[in-house]
Amino acid sequence: MPEHTFILNGESVTVDIEDDVRLLWVLRDVLGVTGPKYGCGLGVCQACTSHINGKAFNPCSVPVKDLRPTDEVTTIEGLPATVGGELHPMQEAWLEYDVAQCGYCQPGQIMTAVAKVRQAREEGREISEADLDEIRNVCRCGTYHRIREAIVAGAKKY
Repeated sequence: MPEHTFILNGESVTVDIEDDVRLLWVLRDVLGVTGPKYGCGLGVCQACTSHINGKAFNPCSVPVKDLRPTDEVTTIEGLPATVGGELHPMQEAWLEYDVAQCGYCQPGQIMTAVAKVRQAREEGREISEADLDEIRNVCRCGTYHRIREAIVAGAKKY
């Protein structure tokens, strides 16, 4: 079987798996990283949202063969390490605003929020209502109002 190497949450990993296996299954079933959730498998619901090289992406839509050894994949499990704390400021905001109900979509929501705030900062501005409107993660519990509040609050903390 082919070997695939990439950086996962700060550590280089190598897996022996077929080229066409989607990264979500490599993360969950091979490497035991369960933060990214399976929702639709098509990149629509975005429950699996993680980061690749600092940008949000959906591992359910990416075959493992597309990763290079230098690609850095960050899941919710690796997020706190990016700021050196027990919880990332966005995770703290999620708790403060009591965002989660069932919690299933929350790792993907948080990873999208962090990437969106990072994008705004790279463009030299704070996150805006227009940025929040671009977020398309699905929350079946409908906590969108609290999600938006938590993103704005979390953005102020880092």
